[in-house]
Amino acid sequence: MVAIREYRPEDWEAIVRAHDAARLQELATVGEEAFLSLTVTGRREGLFDECLWVAELDGAVVGFVAYAHSEITWLYVHPDAQRRGVGRALLRHALAHADDFGAEGLVRVTVLDGNPARRLYASEGFRRVATRTGRLAGNEAFEATGHVLERR
Repeated sequence: MVAIREYRPEDWEAIVRAHDAARLQELATVGEEAFLSLTVTGRREGLFDECLWVAELDGAVVGFVAYAHSEITWLYVHPDAQRRGVGRALLRHALAHADDFGAEGLVRVTVLDGNPARRLYASEGFRRVATRTGRLAGNEAFEATGHVLERR
């Protein structure tokens, strides 16, 4: 069973493992050479400036979600725990707090082209509103294409 709870400092190593393994999957269309660990990007990109929640599966932290304002900025699940309802539980937790987002419940997320999580977002009512190509967030030395998805 998946349990969602607030992040605690002792969760750090587990969310690094989840992010780093899943980020490599996410970068399939950009290339592994664009990979940077959460230890490098997390603080620099404001991970802790946001609402941060973790998912536990069988008592182990296997994923996390962060959101601020009207945007889900981070959602990662370790590949070993994918397709077991963890990502959906994290996403639904964030959506349950959509009123906290402001903007009348409008929620936005940007996913890289080729990211299999697009199916999850679509199944939860997100629709693509824009596609942009530019510098990869977190590692601007690389170019990437991202899709902006929204849900009300």
